[in-house]
Formats: sequence, C-alpha cells, structure tokens
Amino acid sequence: MNLNNTVALITGGKRIGAVVARELAARGVDVALSYARSKTEADEAADTVRAAGRRAATFAADLSQPAAAGVLVKSVVDALGRLDILINMASVYVKKPFADLTAADWDANINVDLRAAFLCAHAAAPHMRAQGGGRIVNFSDWVARSGRPRYTGYVPYYVAKSGIIALTEALALELAADHILVNAIAPGPIVAPPGTTDAERKAVEEATPLGRWGGEMEIAKGVLALLDSDFITGETIRIDGGRHVK
Repeated sequence: MNLNNTVALITGGKRIGAVVARELAARGVDVALSYARSKTEADEAADTVRAAGRRAATFAADLSQPAAAGVLVKSVVDALGRLDILINMASVYVKKPFADLTAADWDANINVDLRAAFLCAHAAAPHMRAQGGGRIVNFSDWVARSGRPRYTGYVPYYVAKSGIIALTEALALELAADHILVNAIAPGPIVAPPGTTDAERKAVEEATPLGRWGGEMEIAKGVLALLDSDFITGETIRIDGGRHVK
C-alpha cells in the first residue's frame, strides 16, 4: 500500500499509539487520534504529526458506547476527507480476581477491547470500499495469540483479546473482495505498565528470550509492515521478543 497522502485513524493516542502516529506521519500519512481520557497525550501526538508536515485531528470518543464508533469515523472523514487505515488500539486492561468480577466488569472489557473494534471496522469499511480498498489493524495480545491463558485475574481481557483474533480472521474473509486487508498485532513485553517495580521489570526480561522489553518502535514497525503488504490478511502477528516460546 502506498501510504503517501492516506488517512489513518488510531483509537488510542498515548504511549504506543503516539509512536505509531509519528511513524505514519513520517511516511506521508495524515492521522486522526481518538481518546477517552488522555486528551493531553492525544494532542501531543497530533502536534508530532503536524511537525512532520501532515494533517492531524483528535476526537474524544467513549468507545464503550455503541454509537460512538460511527460518530468517530464520520468525524474523521468530515475533517480529513477520507479514511484508508484503521488501527484499533483502544483497550481496557485491569486485573481483578474472578470471584470479584461483575457483569459491569465484563462489559467494560468486552465493549472496548472487542466490540469497539468491530463497530469501528463496520463504520470504516464503506469508506474504504468506496475508494477501492484499505487496511485494518487490530490489537490482540501475545497471551491470547499463544492459545492459552498464563495469568490469573484477566478473564474478560483474555476473552476479548482472543475474540480479536477471530474477528480479524472473519473480517479478512468478509472484506477481501473489497481489497480491505485485515490483520492483528499481538504485543508482548513492549512497555512496562505504570507502577511496574524494578523487580517486575527484571522478571519480564528474564522470561523473554531476547532479554529485554521491546519498546514502542517495535509495534510501529509491525504496523508499517502490515500496511506495506498487499498479500497478508487474516494474520495475528506476535511481537513479543520470543516470550511465547519460553
């Protein structure tokens, strides 16, 4: 895919999303970013895009609400004129013991981590179809991609991220005739979550064959590779430093 003068929507504009936005802009992409609470980070990411000479826009969107996806996609097209690339990064990641889980906890994960990806894709596909094709990149997790849970306390998260793999495969089949390629990335130890202790960081490094955290740029490289390909669709690619083989 020739990225120059295309338009991408990234749901989630902080940390990894900000680096992906920067790298897309460096390759000629105009970038829209949505955020739920991280307005400052999304605005900073947009400024980085503009500094690269590309257009940028930010939108507040509560993707836990079913109507928000359609409104968001329409706002992006109205502001930037088209939509070629959708990167579904919005996610809820909260640890909670199974015995304490409620239906609201379940919905909070599933609605954002899985349903929002479906709804954003559903809203974006007609715009991509009208211009002859596009790319959708979803985000799963290395644990889900490995086919078995490894940590307790993440039941709805694991189920949602496993669902993303199935969604990616199903959408790849549904949208192939429209030249819309759909893939997913399953990150492993990329960036330590806030509050991670030195001991926890070291434990992750020791459990990862490459012996380190990957860093945001490794995800950006993966996204760019999937966007560049014209013949990869329906795949979920682990970027985990070999974590799944140890």
